[in-house]
Amino acid sequence: MKKWIAALPLALPLACGWASEPFQVQHLTQFNSLHSVALSADGAEAIYALKAVSDDGRRSDLFRISTADPSQFEQLTNHSGTEHSVSYSADGAGIYFLSDRSGSSQLWYLSLSGGEARQISDLPLPIDDYKLDPTGAHLVMQIRIDPACVDLACGAQMAEQAKARLAQGKHYTELMVRHWDTWGDGLRNHLFAARFEQGGLSEPVDLTAGLDTEAPPKPFSGMEEVAFSADGKRVVFTAKAPGADQAWQTNYDLWQVPVTGGEPVNLTADNPAWDAHPVFSADGRYLAWLAMTIPGYEADRFRIMLKDLHTSEVKEVAPGWDRSPHHLAFGASSQVLYVTAQDLGQVGIFELDTRFGDVRSLVKEGSHALQATAGGKILYTRNDLSNPTDLYVMDDNGRNARQLTQINAEHMARIDLGEFEQFSFKGWNNETVHGYWIKPVGYETGKQYPVAFLVHGGPQGSFGNRWHGRWNAQLWAGAGFGVVMIDFHGSTGYGQAFTHSISKDWGGKPLEDLQKGLAAVGEQQPWLDVRNACAAGGSYGGYMMNWIAGNWNEGFKCLVNHAGLFDMRSFYMVTEELWFPEYEFGGPYWEQTDRYERFNPVNHIDKWQTPMLVLHGAKDYRVPLEQGLAAFTVLKRNNIPAELVVWEEENHWILNPDNLEQWYEHVLGWMARWTEKVQH
Repeated sequence: MKKWIAALPLALPLACGWASEPFQVQHLTQFNSLHSVALSADGAEAIYALKAVSDDGRRSDLFRISTADPSQFEQLTNHSGTEHSVSYSADGAGIYFLSDRSGSSQLWYLSLSGGEARQISDLPLPIDDYKLDPTGAHLVMQIRIDPACVDLACGAQMAEQAKARLAQGKHYTELMVRHWDTWGDGLRNHLFAARFEQGGLSEPVDLTAGLDTEAPPKPFSGMEEVAFSADGKRVVFTAKAPGADQAWQTNYDLWQVPVTGGEPVNLTADNPAWDAHPVFSADGRYLAWLAMTIPGYEADRFRIMLKDLHTSEVKEVAPGWDRSPHHLAFGASSQVLYVTAQDLGQVGIFELDTRFGDVRSLVKEGSHALQATAGGKILYTRNDLSNPTDLYVMDDNGRNARQLTQINAEHMARIDLGEFEQFSFKGWNNETVHGYWIKPVGYETGKQYPVAFLVHGGPQGSFGNRWHGRWNAQLWAGAGFGVVMIDFHGSTGYGQAFTHSISKDWGGKPLEDLQKGLAAVGEQQPWLDVRNACAAGGSYGGYMMNWIAGNWNEGFKCLVNHAGLFDMRSFYMVTEELWFPEYEFGGPYWEQTDRYERFNPVNHIDKWQTPMLVLHGAKDYRVPLEQGLAAFTVLKRNNIPAELVVWEEENHWILNPDNLEQWYEHVLGWMARWTEKVQH
């Protein structure tokens, strides 16, 4: 393997000779990012896709790296198209990947011994993602198609007819009419299987034709919800049970179908809650998956379920482990499972014994994501509050962990970040609550600094020890703020009872935790001027800004409300995933009116007085734009200082790099305007 040297090096010399500067959003938007990682069967090497900023925009290429000696690496592709979703072939001689270099996202193959990539598929519709079977005979492809069609040619014809249709009205007979940031267009994610033959693919077979539902589910699920049996003859996938109640239930099930096609069989019909992420053991003996037990509750703890395919016995693995895992994978032995799970502000990787339920932590500090296990190795990514995501490897016993990439070494060498530390205090009911503080860049002992008090969304979420691509706490530190983040009651990673405690109590325990936490960290860290603070939050964090405005109206110099819920009555009527408010408040609005109104920010607008910046994406269908407009109207009509920023093409998140820079320009400028300068 040759070493490749170019403008995006693996690492940089320790002495670069550059002057560093405080971290700014312009740095963040130029960072490179990893995706689409694969590990060879012997664990000796890995492939990863690197998305980078170049003179002609963002591009994504594939790289190959030795897991034993990361100085040995090479670039495999160099094309203006986007390369992603990489997999090793069954014989290890080459790799498959998706690329749009032919004008449509199709499957390509590249020999690792040299030569040019060649196109494998030429389907009339694009392939969104795929998965190979362990034997190398078949693959399953995720393709979006009109469910009335029986083949891809029909799907392509229907797509062309839709483009040519002059009338633009959309006709709906069921919810959801829109989801996340897209209006329903009548299409569905379907799974198509094909066989490799003569350098191409056989005619694809629709494995999900009999299900009037999404597979994999929208908007965030992918091929991690699809698994081949060890012999490659069966496919198990996650899909919501068909029915008119898609918008208000979470009954995702596991379905099994032969790779040659047929009627899908529901494997988990006895569980009315969420089943997900199926994986088979390499010996074909076991099927493992994740399962919730409370219908309609998306923040329930995922349990690890294990089915013996010889005896049909089903059991829960490690039932006493009070964490909610994801990224599930078998080890070389079917007696070992590897999972990632949030744990006390971190996201760790754990090893579980499938026989006895023993749980052992392999890596903890920071935020980790399991990528692959093979050849006695575990490939994973890691980041934390002061380091962006890079690729790591360790032995499957948790030893010899080492970093493989430093894809942003050049960027990191040029910036200064703030020192951070986790803290704890006694919150609601005198229970322990955790949080993080970050010192401002250029911190000097003896001075006090204004506070950026960041409130996470979810509400079942966490602002833990992670590098965030949007709400990056170090950007406030770079702007001269001391940063405080609190994982209030309802946050994830502290046990299911702690997470569950926020349901039906949105404005109760969390507000008390935030109040006590800010006071406590001010005593613990006197350099934080907690009387000179602005608070900011998005989604539920934005709800909390509206709630604080009426229930803690002397706590902050200013507020920043991104995509915040303003009126719980109107929110219920226009959001898309109704199962969320129905569980959080115990039912539909008209059945639980008192609960919705008890913690409804609109009922306290007579006490609003704090200056507020309101930000919203017009394509936000989770918390629609009208919620932000209503808050801004109240503020201006009552002569409270306020500003509004709207992005017509953004959804619940701000994803466009130029828009993200504008977002921080407004947010940091607003907070600087209302807080005083550093105090001696």
